[in-house]
Amino acid sequence: MARKLRMLGTTSKDGKCPTLYEDLETGQILVQGKKVTDPEDIAQLKDVASDETFVLVPRELLARFAPKE
Repeated sequence: MARKLRMLGTTSKDGKCPTLYEDLETGQILVQGKKVTDPEDIAQLKDVASDETFVLVPRELLARFAPKE
């Protein structure tokens, strides 16, 4: 079953990423951003599960729209 998402906000000027969403049932936050693909960057990340990925988001997006609680 699909998640029920609510857009929390974006710092994008043209409606594309990055954007934050909230799962209305679980309260989890979904982050849309550019995928990190550089092997040297990925090599620095720790304890990465096979089903995980990383995205870049501007600090301003988190400061403005991330839930405070």
